[in-house]
Amino acid sequence: MNNSRPKAKLSRALGIPLTPKCVKYFEKRPFPPGVHGRSRRKASDYQVRLLEKQRLRHQYNISEAQMRRAYDDAHRAEGKTGETMVTLLERRLDAIVVRSGMARTIYQARQLVVHGHFTVDGQKVDRPAYRLKPGQVVQVKEKSRQKPPFQIAAAGAHLDGPTAPYLSTALEDLRTTVIRLPERKEIPVLCDEQLVVEFYAR
Repeated sequence: MNNSRPKAKLSRALGIPLTPKCVKYFEKRPFPPGVHGRSRRKASDYQVRLLEKQRLRHQYNISEAQMRRAYDDAHRAEGKTGETMVTLLERRLDAIVVRSGMARTIYQARQLVVHGHFTVDGQKVDRPAYRLKPGQVVQVKEKSRQKPPFQIAAAGAHLDGPTAPYLSTALEDLRTTVIRLPERKEIPVLCDEQLVVEFYAR
């Protein structure tokens, strides 16, 4: 699901930088795009919840249908719906590829997965939405490892700090293992998930 709006404009509309490259644009113009971008009109409750839902959806680069499915699955599960929804999204294959440092952005991760460069437990998986379970191993296919994006990743170029604590990653081998379910506080997405729950529950 690729949004046609340029990432910088979309970042400004959502109030969060969606890629590392967007950070500097966002810092320069931290208000929404368009002639009314700087106005301070109070948003309605509906608009506040809609914006929060869009922020979460675009941080994972997913369609509205996929977002709704994550909410429905979380609603049926035990525990807090909002936290469960975010952890379900975090277990997507493309999200795990980013968190492990094997891709720079969620957009790149999605493209690399769709092009069939990854295996899960030794089997090729080309669905970004594939939901991983603890114990599963994600690895770049042998014949893809010499490609420039993976050589860059193996050198650690995409990591700002340690990889996610719910992953055991060997970047030099372009491999990561999901060691346990992620906890909400460990997931680096900017979102008040309770507002997203309220948006869908209305």
